[in-house]
Amino acid sequence: MAVLLSLCAAVALLPQSAPRDLSRLLASEPSKFERALAAMPGNRLQVLVAEPETLADGRVVLRRSAIGDARQYFYPASSVKLGAAVAALLQLQELGRDSAAAFDLGAEWRIGARFDGDPQEAPWLSIEHDLRALLVVSDNAAFNHCFEFVGPRALNETMAAAGLTSFRLWHRLSEGRSLQQNRQTRPMSLRQGGRVHAIAGRDDEIVLDNLAFADLAVGEAHIRGDKVVPQPMSFTEKNAVQLRDLQDLLVMVLRPDIDLGKKGFAQLSVTARAFLVNALGCFPRESTAPVWSEKDYPDDWGKFVLPGIRRVVPAAHARVYDKSGRAYGFTIENAYVEDTRTGRGFFVAAVLYTNPNAIVGDDQYAYAQLADPFFADLGEVLARALFCAADRENLAPAQSR
Repeated sequence: MAVLLSLCAAVALLPQSAPRDLSRLLASEPSKFERALAAMPGNRLQVLVAEPETLADGRVVLRRSAIGDARQYFYPASSVKLGAAVAALLQLQELGRDSAAAFDLGAEWRIGARFDGDPQEAPWLSIEHDLRALLVVSDNAAFNHCFEFVGPRALNETMAAAGLTSFRLWHRLSEGRSLQQNRQTRPMSLRQGGRVHAIAGRDDEIVLDNLAFADLAVGEAHIRGDKVVPQPMSFTEKNAVQLRDLQDLLVMVLRPDIDLGKKGFAQLSVTARAFLVNALGCFPRESTAPVWSEKDYPDDWGKFVLPGIRRVVPAAHARVYDKSGRAYGFTIENAYVEDTRTGRGFFVAAVLYTNPNAIVGDDQYAYAQLADPFFADLGEVLARALFCAADRENLAPAQSR
């Protein structure tokens, strides 16, 4: 797999650039974006582009450009899984400091029973395989295992301590639990090298609210059980995060050299960070443990901007490090896009809500018809604007001499 070349790519020493006019950039391609731009704010469209720049004082900062209402709620779906993986790795490190027996990615964990229907004898699972499945193919069970291990309180506190204060992680994924049950964790055991460490189930005391977000009522109707309820679905007690914090989470993992004005995850070990970077950029077919077939998981599975990037950058040189999400009609991409030929790259985080019949929960969301083309086109137009323009700028001095 390609190395993240942009960590050492040369960048001109310049004053920080002004934001790009993303509205104008997208409007210049009406066949691709006119429909989405005209439907704002109903489609809850947000796009946030961040370009690394090195200032004259040596600091690396981000040139930020954005469209959309940063306060408007979107359901983050699987995009929050990166936060859970980071928190789990930090918890492993803390466990090693606080006990005589250190555990790392080579350890296994087993989830115990707490709720009705839980298996009494769950299998031991490789932590490394679990976290790779979480990041590469977005495994929901792996996220829930991190939720059990870290606990909702520590999970939210870890994000807040890093400076990601808009994170609100209320619940597990794809597991229907009450608010109270999502404050309770299952017991767990860890083992490595003949050592076993037991972790009792907990009842976390944590108070969350989504008051920082606007438009928490989504759709015109929603499914409850097998009935259509003729009123919007409330997301007041659902996972939430602002798009900038979601993007900053990815920046903190991939580019800790960038000055965000936030604490970040300086305590994350070199080994843990390297694991995260590798998994975020890994195509499923490239994984050797676990193994996934290219037929079931093509390269663009979950990498929504990749098809458009490959219209500009040859496939062998287009690398996307991302953690995307999709649920309830929301599609979220949170990515770092790199041209490995030059090491140049940019971050893009975007959300689009597509739900033509306005019923939340019926799985009729037009992802393939509306969301997939939008994100592919977004990847293309950004790659052309940021990569090709840079190529022209680099050629200009040579042509003038």
